[in-house]
Amino acid sequence: MSSLKDAAVPQDRAVRILGCSGSAQDRRRLLELAVRNYANDPFDVIIGDWMSEANMSFNSAKQYKALLIGDDSVGSGVAYESSFIASIEPVLSDIAKHGIKVATNAGSADTEGLYDALQAVLQQKGLSLKVAWIEGDQVLDTVKQAQGEKTQEFYHLCTNQPLREWNHEAISAQCYLGGLGIAEAFAAGADIVLCGRVADASPVIGSAVWWHGWGRQDFDRLANAFIAGHLIECSSYICGGNFTGFKDLKNHGWANLGLPIAEIDKSGQVTVTKTRGSNGIVNLNTCKSQLLYEIQGPRYYNSDVTAFLQDVGFEQAGPDRVVLKGIRGGPPPATTKVGITARESYHAEIWFWLVGLDIEAKARMLEAQIRHELGDRVQRLSLLNFTLNGDAAEDPQCQTSATVGFRVVAQAFDETDLAPANFLNPILETTMELYPGGTFHMDVRTALPRPIHEYFVTKLPQSLVHHRAHLPDGRVVDISSPLVVERELAAADLPSSVNRRSFGPSVRGPLGWIVHSRSGDKGSNANVGFFVRHADEYDWLRSVLTSEKVKELLAKEYKGGRIVSAPQRLTIGERFELPNIWAVHFLLYNHLDRGVGCTSTLDFLGKNVGEYLRSKHVDIPISFLERGKI
Repeated sequence: MSSLKDAAVPQDRAVRILGCSGSAQDRRRLLELAVRNYANDPFDVIIGDWMSEANMSFNSAKQYKALLIGDDSVGSGVAYESSFIASIEPVLSDIAKHGIKVATNAGSADTEGLYDALQAVLQQKGLSLKVAWIEGDQVLDTVKQAQGEKTQEFYHLCTNQPLREWNHEAISAQCYLGGLGIAEAFAAGADIVLCGRVADASPVIGSAVWWHGWGRQDFDRLANAFIAGHLIECSSYICGGNFTGFKDLKNHGWANLGLPIAEIDKSGQVTVTKTRGSNGIVNLNTCKSQLLYEIQGPRYYNSDVTAFLQDVGFEQAGPDRVVLKGIRGGPPPATTKVGITARESYHAEIWFWLVGLDIEAKARMLEAQIRHELGDRVQRLSLLNFTLNGDAAEDPQCQTSATVGFRVVAQAFDETDLAPANFLNPILETTMELYPGGTFHMDVRTALPRPIHEYFVTKLPQSLVHHRAHLPDGRVVDISSPLVVERELAAADLPSSVNRRSFGPSVRGPLGWIVHSRSGDKGSNANVGFFVRHADEYDWLRSVLTSEKVKELLAKEYKGGRIVSAPQRLTIGERFELPNIWAVHFLLYNHLDRGVGCTSTLDFLGKNVGEYLRSKHVDIPISFLERGKI
């Protein structure tokens, strides 16, 4: 069977792109199911996102130890995502049969290594699929040279800290590439394109550029493909995963949520759907939810294009079919994001259980005892935190509801300082002097030191990036940096003058009774977006959720924002409104404790910031509640 693009259909028809993976831990069986069902539900390109800031760091450390200092102690030394091989191997014959294209960022820190591994599998299977790979994301030498020559200043995007004041040894730096190398590889006949740190949406951009033959300055089209990539790169999220309307989703199946498909036509119009016959749902609210995930402001930047989000909207075009509206595009920024990984430091933690009455007093006693037993060892730790997690119910009906977790977290630059003799053993020596009911978690493996990696997020001029595509015929093609770029701007806060009394009588209750939310992480920044279900609720939402109100709702979780230089304001984060989807968005600077690779907090991905804020009480109009709660 020939590929869809080679079939007797107009060449300007929409390209259908399947999002098969949202992380290295996604359900691999769904890719096989989708490919096996190709005859009933065909698609042209498979894209998959295997990357995160966490595995960027961990795989970079593997690559550093295995290749630079010959240390294989961290494991196999494989610095690409081997689960990509495991997931695609069963369907390679079908991919060849149907002429399906594949683009993935599973190369992580060793894209050439993934290329070699995949070629070995293809040879073993006797398949002649053509494979290309992309390089240019590894920029440590470039960053060091620019810093050493003082031709470029690097500042942390979340804290504004200069890189020269970062007291860590950098072992890797990866920049985010655009999708034009992928487009070049497909145009040269590649069936599978392997990438490292391309931006999450870049495989979709590259696929659409190749399919439709767009130019580099078709900015509106590129921007729509960019947002299509943002919508489907997280796999089943847009089909109901991580969705605050999950209770209604039960009627569509909570398990085995489907995979998303983006249909992008020649004009750039995007329609999002999902694999036929799968569970879950694609509707206006799941699309709004995913749009608000991990964005930074009304201008959304990619190495190929800037997407302007202010007028974004969605239209339900049928069951599980939603059309993207209102996206415009402009030139890309002059810079691209870079994640710099430091040589490892170490983390250890241990849990105790506190039950019933006087929880805070018991916690104070336990902390005092632990600090006493650790003694001078505390001075050698880079971090020591004690936190209570949860609240004991009043008049509890079971012991579990009366139980609170007490978490002790320590970090150190030297592994020896967290060895059992220096951390676990002294803490366990408090056992016979503890608070009433004193009990520690029996699994103390978490109290053994594990490596973590500080992560510095900054920007690099695109002109310094050497983006190259290694084509199936052996040629290496340079992808030039953009000639036309746009200045990056901060968002403007738009306070509402709506009189909330005009909405009638209200009652006190959780914001989440009527408001959806979505939050996520970028470095140590957290973003959180809120949206409502009905148009007449939007003015109320935007009048309630001011920057000051969000600061108030964060309460003890408010981290103080960041100190920024003029012309930016001193604020908890950029706030902006999206009137066509009835949403308000906030960016919370430096909210997540240094990023996923080295965080000491439980919400290491920022996904629960929105859920925390939805639980906070505000005055809600009774008329809104009469429509039913979320």
